[in-house]
Amino acid sequence: MAILKQPIAIRILIFFVLSVNVHGFYLPGVAPQDFQMGDALMVKVNKLTSTKTQLPYSYYSLPYCRPEKIVDSAENLGEVLRGDRIENSPFVFKMRESQMCAAVCRVKLDKKSTKALKEKIVDEYRVNMILDNLPLVVPVQRPDQDNVVVYQHGFHVGLKGIFVGKKEEKYFIHNHLTFTVRFHRDIETDSSRIVGFEVKPFSIKHEYEGEWNEKTRLTTCDPHTKRAVTNSESPQEVEEGSEIIFTYDVDFQESEVKWASRWDTYLLMADDQIHWFSIVNSMMIVLFLSGMVAMIMLRTLYRDISNYNQLETHEEVLEETGWKLVHGDVFRPPENPELLCVYAGTGVQCFGMILVTMIFACLGFLSPSNRGGLMTAMLLLWVFMGLLAGYASSRLYKTLRGTEWKKIALRTAFMFPATVFVAFFVLNAIIWGQKSSGAVPFGTMFALVVLWFGISVPLVFIGSYIGFRKPALEDPVKTNKIPRQVPTQAWYMNPIFSILIGGILPFGAVFIELFFILTSIWLHQFYYIFGFLFIVFIILIITCAEITVVLCYFQLCSEDYQWWWRSYLTSGSSAVYLFLYAAFYFYTKLEITKLVSAILYFGYMLIVSYVFFVFTGAIGFYACFWFTRLIYSSVKID
Repeated sequence: MAILKQPIAIRILIFFVLSVNVHGFYLPGVAPQDFQMGDALMVKVNKLTSTKTQLPYSYYSLPYCRPEKIVDSAENLGEVLRGDRIENSPFVFKMRESQMCAAVCRVKLDKKSTKALKEKIVDEYRVNMILDNLPLVVPVQRPDQDNVVVYQHGFHVGLKGIFVGKKEEKYFIHNHLTFTVRFHRDIETDSSRIVGFEVKPFSIKHEYEGEWNEKTRLTTCDPHTKRAVTNSESPQEVEEGSEIIFTYDVDFQESEVKWASRWDTYLLMADDQIHWFSIVNSMMIVLFLSGMVAMIMLRTLYRDISNYNQLETHEEVLEETGWKLVHGDVFRPPENPELLCVYAGTGVQCFGMILVTMIFACLGFLSPSNRGGLMTAMLLLWVFMGLLAGYASSRLYKTLRGTEWKKIALRTAFMFPATVFVAFFVLNAIIWGQKSSGAVPFGTMFALVVLWFGISVPLVFIGSYIGFRKPALEDPVKTNKIPRQVPTQAWYMNPIFSILIGGILPFGAVFIELFFILTSIWLHQFYYIFGFLFIVFIILIITCAEITVVLCYFQLCSEDYQWWWRSYLTSGSSAVYLFLYAAFYFYTKLEITKLVSAILYFGYMLIVSYVFFVFTGAIGFYACFWFTRLIYSSVKID
């Protein structure tokens, strides 16, 4: 009963932190599938990936064994945008029936396929496969910790090496795969569910006697003589004209892990302490800012308002100082008010998308087993949040005494999405030029345009219509007809300086978690600690609001009433630091050497930074909007 006595905020915090490490809690992307002994297990192949190039390629772009007919799996919008290309394969297992040295096919390399294999080996491409919706992993012992195994996604196409006594570097292909399928068996029904899919790749130059046919027995790997492949001491070299025989073993091992918990090993985070440090670091920033805001609100403002309300003589009125002095200009519409309204509305749209996505992710609906689910959810939410964008932009526009709501609705519907779409289209064209499977097909591009024009744009207009019909918010004080001259400001109140200073703390609240997000995106790791991320998200919102309010108060006290755009840019400037950190991450953590890959990285990070700017800027703006209305409605103005 002790927890019931705690404040509601603490209970919410505990709930989201506990949701980080819940084992066995799973809201499935797919229903569990039961297999009886001897049932066929279809292994599917996915894209080839590399952290060096960031350009995915289709599995069959390399001379691997092919089934009689290649069949594409149905992919959702998010999977296509991620570059996933899931297809069937010639690997067919039978449940709980181990196989040894099963030959798949024999391939003779020509000049083109030899070149393709060597390029993929140099760029450290990995082969990705899927069995019962579980990705293939390679178990690797951590050198710094005993008995700790980490899982790498997919196995390398091959490796480079030098024969003893020779100087020339050679290329070798992993042509023998030792699969381990872990299953959990139901004692009552004797049915099994797959809970693990691992592989150990080897390179071996297979040998055989006589002519090759489907029944040829290999001398290097023979199930009849129990001769298995356990090392790569005589590897298969990649050379034009060389003959490669692809083989595999499959072993079935019973596991105590239940189906609902099978993703736990994939999602195991060995660095929880770092995330807790991130939370504590962010909380310290919030406490510091909250103290500043509390001091302003409870002490300074209270004293100011009391003093202003006690002014009695005409002489005292003439000697007004501080933020009250600009009461006749503080609600004067800013320069380019239409653009501010558009960006404020777009920021609300981003906020709604991120908030709802985060809630669904915390509840487990967007687990990694639902491939592409996160991307699909964000796109659809963005489209439907157009209603909020239209409402917020036209409501603000009417408050700023605007009359042409259709013009604002049009700019809200097209300005931000068009900018992102053009950047995305250019990057996609670059990927297309590299013949990568990551290029979004024309059909998917058309689907995105339909979502934009068919759903988002009408919703923005509906939201704008509703928002403009609402009565305009009344300013708490009247605005003078003649604008007041802003006095010369101190160097530290220079707009550029204060804006850049304002972005440091919001970025500081998220930069540790940002490292893990970038790692999951660019180093192809799973990110599933949404409980931590949600807490950091809440901290970011509070930080953006508080730092903007503090700087806005100092600005008004120095008799500068031009706070509209500055409040947006103050918290929005954290996007500048995000992009700079992305550049730092690129040079310190990534091994990208190709110009095309670098352009793709910085292009996508520029889009992410732009979204972050709009999102954080809107938070800061609305915090200041509320703050100024609050303080000026609390004083008596004659």
